[in-house]
Amino acid sequence: MCSSLLTLFLWREEKFTINNLNNCFDFGIFTTIISYIITDGNIYEEVVRAMEKIRYGIDPHNRLIIDHSLGKTKLLGFRRILDGEFKVNKNNTLIYHIKSPLPHDAGAPHQVKLRGRWSLTKNHSLRLTLDKWRRQTFGDQLILQGNIIGVNKNSVEFSVTTRTKDNVRSTYVLKLRGRWQADKHNRLGFMVKKEHQRSDALTFNGAWQINKNHEIIYQYQKTHLIRKLKKIHTLTFKGYWDIKEKMRISYVIDRNTNSRFDFRTKLAIFKDNYIKYQIGIELSRRVRPVKQTITLFGRWKVKRNVGLTFEVKYGNRKIQAIVFGAEVKITSRDTILFKLKNDVGSKDIGIKLELGHKILKGDAEIFVRLLKSRRESVVLIGAGWRW
Repeated sequence: MCSSLLTLFLWREEKFTINNLNNCFDFGIFTTIISYIITDGNIYEEVVRAMEKIRYGIDPHNRLIIDHSLGKTKLLGFRRILDGEFKVNKNNTLIYHIKSPLPHDAGAPHQVKLRGRWSLTKNHSLRLTLDKWRRQTFGDQLILQGNIIGVNKNSVEFSVTTRTKDNVRSTYVLKLRGRWQADKHNRLGFMVKKEHQRSDALTFNGAWQINKNHEIIYQYQKTHLIRKLKKIHTLTFKGYWDIKEKMRISYVIDRNTNSRFDFRTKLAIFKDNYIKYQIGIELSRRVRPVKQTITLFGRWKVKRNVGLTFEVKYGNRKIQAIVFGAEVKITSRDTILFKLKNDVGSKDIGIKLELGHKILKGDAEIFVRLLKSRRESVVLIGAGWRW
């Protein structure tokens, strides 16, 4: 291949390509070709472009590293660190804006677009594993050192600090858009929206907790590389709890975009002033799941044309109701038995709740009189059922 390539090249009867050159494992033949073409600037530049590979990296100050090499020979290779700033476009593609290309790089681009798969490292840093695209090297990992500073309805924000060659420090924010979702192991996750309805998963591989306001919080400890300091970061997810399925409980962040955590449960207990679920969070670094108990305190109400509700108080005295449908009847103990259903389609959720007359609020007095008038029958309550 290489000898025929040399003959064709010397006779200038065929333009050679990167595939032909990459098959020239004989370094002597390769240098012979180079020696013949070095005097022809146009052809030489074409060979360089054909053989050039670019590897990308990030230094400890979050600056882009570009490492050029010439195929397997490493001829004319060089490595440089560029001052600049990362940004994310509407498709969550990472772009590096170069502030000041080197003077002799008149033709150098002012931005570099980097495509790949987003993920989180064990240290909760943002990582992009590059796709094979143009001259990018497949599998290169770019790790941005920074902190997660915002968990919003449909986005997650990272603070990134950089330093220029003149030792000027600055901090900026990268925002990835998508939706929140729990995985099959009950871990928190964020699905980064990509083109063509694809998504990448940022998995928070730690145990989450519930604060006194019934909100989900996530804490992680991070070691900062430069200062070698450890710091605990706390993220608070603003949302509300909902129950729609058997052995599942959901934490809704944004109903319009289906941004929510749906957790699989092992045990459910419904009492007169609280709802309790027990779940297991399966973490990659632990053999056994971490047990988590969700206890929601509130009060039960019966409302006309709505059904049975459980009102939970969140932060700033905000009250949000979990709504149920139910089959209801009076027991022999003169208590009220509810066989709970969800409020959409009246699907049985596998829970029975027994309450005394005085526990119920709202339209309870009228409802109890109705039940007593139909002592032997079941009354249906919920959306679409009038009583």
